[in-house]
Amino acid sequence: MSRRGALGLGVPVLVAALLLGGCGTPRSGDLGPAPTAPPTSAAPTDGPEPTPTPAAEPTPPPTTRPPRPSAAASAGTRRPEPVTIELWYVRAGQLVPTRRTRPATVATSRLALTELAAGPSAVEAATGMTTLLPAGVEVTRIADGVATLRVPSLGDPATRRLREAQVVWTLTQFPTVRQLRLDDAAPVDRADYADLLPPIVVTGPIPGERVSAPLVVTGTATVFEATVSVRVLDAAGREVATGFGTASCGSGCRGGYRVVVGWRTVREQQGTVEVYEVSADTGARINTMAVPVVLAPGG
Repeated sequence: MSRRGALGLGVPVLVAALLLGGCGTPRSGDLGPAPTAPPTSAAPTDGPEPTPTPAAEPTPPPTTRPPRPSAAASAGTRRPEPVTIELWYVRAGQLVPTRRTRPATVATSRLALTELAAGPSAVEAATGMTTLLPAGVEVTRIADGVATLRVPSLGDPATRRLREAQVVWTLTQFPTVRQLRLDDAAPVDRADYADLLPPIVVTGPIPGERVSAPLVVTGTATVFEATVSVRVLDAAGREVATGFGTASCGSGCRGGYRVVVGWRTVREQQGTVEVYEVSADTGARINTMAVPVVLAPGG
């Protein structure tokens, strides 16, 4: 082929290369070394076809990982922890506690009063728990540890003191509330209603709770020689565990207790935790507080 012919073929190829290089979507990444064999679309030459050299394998692009979210982003999407509040209901003319776990809120006093007015669950009601608090009771101000309440109506005067005790014992669980002011009267606290507590109060477990062994039974008591006894009954009423402990204060004063018991059961079933005092006169169980629970298998 003549020099002019070779130049004639080279111009279109050069133009095509320039056009291909200037068009299309830009790409990034490592494509590896260029192949050494001529492209199949290249124009034929007059001489013998050269032996193609095998193309080198292109190097794959490096694996990229999505960036990790920052600590601030993680904190922004974290769900707030739920809040557990203590509620004091009435049973047989005395105060008894239970608990509720609800979504987190800054208005814990409002939440507690709402739950208190809503009343006990079905399991709690079956033990005799009830509420005397009407709806609409609100905290209007908290200052210097004293919460002032707006009380639309406290109803029957005969049960007024029990209703007040429900509110006082429920709201003073919060560190910002030490006393309550009701109806513009002098501030009151838990000590003003301590006589409405039964000899034995059980703060844990609560009615309907699923419990496993070993179980820690907690509460307060004012009993003979400060001795608190516990037994666990299975669904058939059989005694499957017993234990006893000593309250932090003896006869004539109230102290906290903590008793650990275990049991052996092969299946999950309904059960009862009984906390009681042994009579110094007859040896019988007295001042018994029975808490229905669900017993998890243990042994």
